Amino acid sequence: MATGSLEVSTAARRYALAILAIVYMFNFIDRQILAILLPAIRDEFGVSDAWLGFLVGPAFAMFYIVLGIPVARYADRHNRRNLIAVALALWSGMTALCGVATNFLQLAFARIGVGVGEAGCSPPAHSMIADLYPPEQRSTAMGVYTIGISAGIMLAFLLGGWVAQNIGWREAFFIVGLPGLLLALIVRATVVEPPRGHSEGREAFSEQPPFFRTLRFLWHRPSFAHMTVAAGLSSYVGYSVISFLPSFLVRSFGLSVDLVGLYLGLIVGIVGGAGFFLGGYIADHLGQTDHRRALRFIGLTVFLTALPYAVMFLSDSWEVALLVFLIPAATANVYLAPVLSQAQGLVSLRMRAMASALALLIINVIGLGLGPLLTGILSDYLEPRFAEESMRYSLLIVTSIVLPWAGWHYLCAGKTIDADLMRAAEHD
Repeated sequence: MATGSLEVSTAARRYALAILAIVYMFNFIDRQILAILLPAIRDEFGVSDAWLGFLVGPAFAMFYIVLGIPVARYADRHNRRNLIAVALALWSGMTALCGVATNFLQLAFARIGVGVGEAGCSPPAHSMIADLYPPEQRSTAMGVYTIGISAGIMLAFLLGGWVAQNIGWREAFFIVGLPGLLLALIVRATVVEPPRGHSEGREAFSEQPPFFRTLRFLWHRPSFAHMTVAAGLSSYVGYSVISFLPSFLVRSFGLSVDLVGLYLGLIVGIVGGAGFFLGGYIADHLGQTDHRRALRFIGLTVFLTALPYAVMFLSDSWEVALLVFLIPAATANVYLAPVLSQAQGLVSLRMRAMASALALLIINVIGLGLGPLLTGILSDYLEPRFAEESMRYSLLIVTSIVLPWAGWHYLCAGKTIDADLMRAAEHD
């Protein structure tokens, strides 16, 4: 076991993982509450789908993506738990401020503030989990952590849909934002900060490598490039669907916002959460002797997910659409935990937060930065021909093209993953 000032008990590491998963849940509540509120915001401010896509994507992503790098460099040198607590307080406060926006520009600036805060969550959290759980358990632990995504989206849809329908869309931002301030205090006071290398019996003797050395280190790991591009393309589809699926159901089938929030919240929360966890669990099982097998499984699953999406977006019944959605709600999420876990395993100890930040940079530029925006632009382009059905065909085109493309990159990553993992400790 690595020496250090602290030995982390099993109870302490499980508690830390549970709290980090809850923090990530709040991260996605505050990030995705906007999706269920888009129909109301569109009606109040009279903006197009392209501008709504900007609000969901680039307005949030521009600083979220850019600040991930300096945040990660700080996390690789300093206390990661404290950084997460400060970031949580910031994004929660900015979410509440979204509720007082009186025009679209003010709402966009508040969303930028949410993105600034959320940049301080995942890189330090991924680094902490890597130090709490050894490699053979890490994808499963990441799977538990990423359950926060589906749980957050579920609560965002359930709460946001009901509040928007019965009280108002502004109040929804207050209800989901303010509790995060209390959670930030809990993180600071009760979560352990693990010694670096604790889970593997390694110690970080070296200083933090310069940014460009880390970049070169990862550049020579082809599996990292293929995995992160593949995850970015998967995220492109994920953010596009989750951002505009409520709009599709409201426009194409005339469902009320609270009913959409109820159905989507339950499906994404329960079925989607199972997909996140099982993706990590299966990857740990398949990767015990050959990590290539795990990436082949992910690639094939993502590739085939395009089929139920096509059935869903071509259906003429909302009941059929939601029933078929049960399949991609689970299968579309299997990629994330294994990719995040492998990114931690590919680098030395003081590169871990930076590796996470670089992975998230690529994933979020492709997925969050471009997905909702380009999907909204495509919907606007199709609107003269398809009117209110334009979002249906925009989502159909996106899922049919991008998911097979992502599957190919996962297969390419599998060709070098085992060799790349063998070289991880070169800069310890």
